[in-house]
Amino acid sequence: MCFTNRMRLIITITFLSFLTAANAQPISGKILDSRALPLAGASVSLKDSYDGTTTDSAGRFSFTTTEKGDQVLMVSAIGYRTLEQKINITALPSELSFSLKEAITELKAVVISAGSFEASDRKKATVLSSLDMLTTAGANADVIGAVKTLPGAQQVGESEGLFVRGGTAAETKTFIDGTLVNNFFYSSVPNVAQRGRFSPWLFKGTVFSTGGYSALYGGALSSALILESIDLPDQSSANFGVSVLGVSGGYQHLAKNKKSSFGFSYGYTNLLLAFKAIKQKQTFSTVPVYHTGDANFRIKTSATGIIKYYGYFSANKLAFTEPSIDTLGYDDAFKLANANMYHNLTFRENLGTGWKLNAGASFTLNSDDIDSYLQNSSHQKAIVGALEWKNFTLKSRSHYANAKIVVEKKLAGLSALRFGSEYNYSTELPVYTSSSGAQYRQQVREHLNALFAETDIYVTNAIAAKIGTRVEHSSTLQKANIAPRISLAYSLGKNSQASLAYGTFYQNHETRYLPAAAELQFAKATHYIAQYQKIENNQTLRAEVFYKKYNNLLKTGYSTGREGALNSNGYGAAKGVDLFWRDKKTIPNLDYWVSYSYLDTRRNFLNYPAAIRPPFAAKHTGSIVVKKFLTSRKTGINASYTYATGRPYYNIRYDNAGSKFTIYDQGKTKNFSSLSLSVNYLPNLFQKGAKKFTVLVFSVSNVLNTDQVYGYRYSYNGFRKEAIVPPSKMFVFMGAFFSFGVDRSQDVINSNL
Repeated sequence: MCFTNRMRLIITITFLSFLTAANAQPISGKILDSRALPLAGASVSLKDSYDGTTTDSAGRFSFTTTEKGDQVLMVSAIGYRTLEQKINITALPSELSFSLKEAITELKAVVISAGSFEASDRKKATVLSSLDMLTTAGANADVIGAVKTLPGAQQVGESEGLFVRGGTAAETKTFIDGTLVNNFFYSSVPNVAQRGRFSPWLFKGTVFSTGGYSALYGGALSSALILESIDLPDQSSANFGVSVLGVSGGYQHLAKNKKSSFGFSYGYTNLLLAFKAIKQKQTFSTVPVYHTGDANFRIKTSATGIIKYYGYFSANKLAFTEPSIDTLGYDDAFKLANANMYHNLTFRENLGTGWKLNAGASFTLNSDDIDSYLQNSSHQKAIVGALEWKNFTLKSRSHYANAKIVVEKKLAGLSALRFGSEYNYSTELPVYTSSSGAQYRQQVREHLNALFAETDIYVTNAIAAKIGTRVEHSSTLQKANIAPRISLAYSLGKNSQASLAYGTFYQNHETRYLPAAAELQFAKATHYIAQYQKIENNQTLRAEVFYKKYNNLLKTGYSTGREGALNSNGYGAAKGVDLFWRDKKTIPNLDYWVSYSYLDTRRNFLNYPAAIRPPFAAKHTGSIVVKKFLTSRKTGINASYTYATGRPYYNIRYDNAGSKFTIYDQGKTKNFSSLSLSVNYLPNLFQKGAKKFTVLVFSVSNVLNTDQVYGYRYSYNGFRKEAIVPPSKMFVFMGAFFSFGVDRSQDVINSNL
C-alpha cells in the first residue's frame, strides 16, 4: 500500500471514529440494594448488545452506546434478582437509579421453624435422624423414646403417648407421609407405658412440632409428630437380627433400572428370658409375645413422581397379676390380646409449570380383647362384694380411614401456595360385659371433613411468612370450626433468626367418655410462640417461649355407674420456656445435646374440681444425650441422662353427698432421674469391599437403679395408696444385627454412632 493510500485510510477511520463519538449516547446512574445501600460489582448492560460496564465501590456506573430508541437495560449481581428495565436512549434522565432485590435461595433463606424441630434433607434445622433415634441410650430404638429427649416433651412412664407442653397424650397426633396414624402405640396396659409400633429405620425425615404447626394438619391441640418414610433404597439388601428378646429378618429388592423396589420383614419378640433375668413387679402367667410383619413397594412413575405403599401387621398377647390394693389376699388379673393392621398408600408428582401433587390414604384396623378380674389365692376368678365391678371383659373393634390431597403451586422464589382437603373416618365398637353377664354395646362413628390452604411468602432471604387456615366439620358434634395460623421468620444475621407463631387448633373429644349428657363444642387451644435459633458448623441453639390457652375442654360427671362426658366447659393455660443446644463440632467424633423445659400449666377438665396442675406435667425437665465413636476400637458409646422435678398426684373422688368431685388427697412425687448407657460394636467396620454390616448392641436403662415414682393409685375406699413404679428398675438388652448387600458402617461413622 502506498503512502497516499495509507493516509486516506487513517483519515477515513479517524473521521468515522469522530462521527461515532458524536452520535454516542452516555448512560450513567447508581445501583442500590434493597436497603438503599450502594451495590458494588453489579453488571449493567443493554440487552443484546456489547455496551455495558460494572458499578464501582459507590454503586455508580457510566458507559456510552450508539444504540437508538427503546432498549432494555439489564442489571445483575450475584445473590440478587436480575433486573430488566425498558429505557429510551434519546429521552434518558441525567442519572438512572435502580434497586436490586435479594435473590431468595434455599441456602440463604430463613426457615419458618417456630414450634418445630425438623429432621429432613430439605431443611437446614436438622435435629434427629433415624440413627439418632436408634442409638439414643434409654430410647430402646423407639421413635417416641428419642423424641422425649427434646424440649417440650414430658417424662411420663405410666402411660404410652407423647405429652407435650401441658397437653395430654391424646392431644398429640402422629402422621406418616402426611396421613394420620391411629393406634401408633401398642394397646394400653394398666400403669405401664407401651412403645411405638414403627421402626425408626422406616423414616428419612422427622418433624416434631411442639406447637404452631401447619394448617395441613389438624385434630391435635398440642403437638404434631410428622414422619416421612424413605423412598427407594440405595440397593438390594437383606437383614437379620437376634437378641435375648427374639429374632427378626427382612429383605429389600431394588430393580435393576432403580425405578422400583419391594420389601418385607418379620419379627418375633418373646420377653420370657428378659423377665427371668430381671424381676418384674407383676407376675406374668403369659409373658408378652409379639408377632410383627410389614411389606412395602415403591414405584417411580417419572423423574419426579413416586408411588409408595407400606403395610404393617402385629399380634400380641400378655397376662399378669399383681396384689390387689382393694382387698388383701387377692390379686388383680389382667389379660390382653391385640391385633393391629395398618396400610398407607401415597402418590407424589410434579405436574409441571410449578405445580405439585401429594395424595395419600391410610387404613387402620385394631382389635382388643381384655379380661380383667379379681383372683383368689387358688388362682381362680372371685367376686368380692362391692368390688364386683373389677370383673369384666371388653371386646373392642375399631376402624379408621384417612385420605388427604395437597396441591402446591410454586410462586416467585421460594414462595408457594398449598391447598387441599382431608377426610377422616372412624368407628369404634366396644362391647362391655359385666360380672353378671350383662352386656353394654356402644358405637361411636365419626366423619370429619377438612379444607385447608396456606402460603409461604418470602419477601427477601431475611423475611418470610407462612399464613394459612383450616376449616373442619364433625358429624359427631354437628359443628364446624375455622382455625387461622400464621408464622413469621426474620434473619438476625448469618445463620441466626427469630420466629413468631400464632395459631388456633381444634380437636374432637376422646370417645371413651362419649356420649355426652349435653351438646359439646370442639376443644380449642390457641398458641403463641416466640423463637430464637442459630445453626452453624454442626452446632444448633434454640430458645422458645410459649403460651397456650385452652377452651371448651371436656368435663365429666358421674351417673349410671360410670364417669362420662358432661359438657365442654373446661379450660386451662400453659406457659413456659424451652432450650436446646446440640454440638457435633467441638470434640472430634463426639455428638451431644442438652435440652431443658420450664412448664407452668393449670387446667380444669375431666373430673378436676378446679384449675390444677395436671399429674402428667413436671415443672422442670432436662436431658443430656452424649454419643462418642471410637474409630480405632470400632465402638460407639452412648449415654443419656434425664431429670424432672416431681409431678403432682391427686385422689379425686365423687362425693355423693355433695354431688361433685372432691380432692381427698394430694401431693408431689419424688424427682425423676435416669441414666442410661449403650455400647455398639462394629466388627466388620474396615473390611474392604464387604457389602455387609454387623453391629453388636448392649444397652442398660437406668444404670444407677434409681427409684422412680410416676404417681399413686388409691384403693376403692380411698384408705390406701400405692406408688406407681416401672415394672422393673433396670432393663438390659443384648443383640446382634446383620445386613447383607449393603454396608452401613460409613453411615454410622458419619452420624457419630
